Amino acid sequence: MPAPRNEIWYGSDFARDVKKLPSSIQKKLSEFLEILRSDAFDPRLHSKPLSVPLQGIFTFRITRNYRVAFEFSGPFQIKLLLTDRRNQIYKRLQRKKN
Repeated sequence: MPAPRNEIWYGSDFARDVKKLPSSIQKKLSEFLEILRSDAFDPRLHSKPLSVPLQGIFTFRITRNYRVAFEFSGPFQIKLLLTDRRNQIYKRLQRKKN
């Protein structure tokens, strides 16, 4: 029996962020979303959980400089929160959390 695939939901901030990404990053992101759908912790994604105060949120790498923030909203359900440069995404998540 094949493993269940993750259902992916897009937050409004994420959808807006994607439009601002360079086209080469958008293309890579679409490839990584297919990997995420199969396995959120596939080594190619470099997924990691964030620590307090952002506990419960995870990120994965698109490139060395771009990240995607996501959370599990249920079994096999992933909500994509934000995508941005590495030096900005954690600040944005912190502001959003407060």
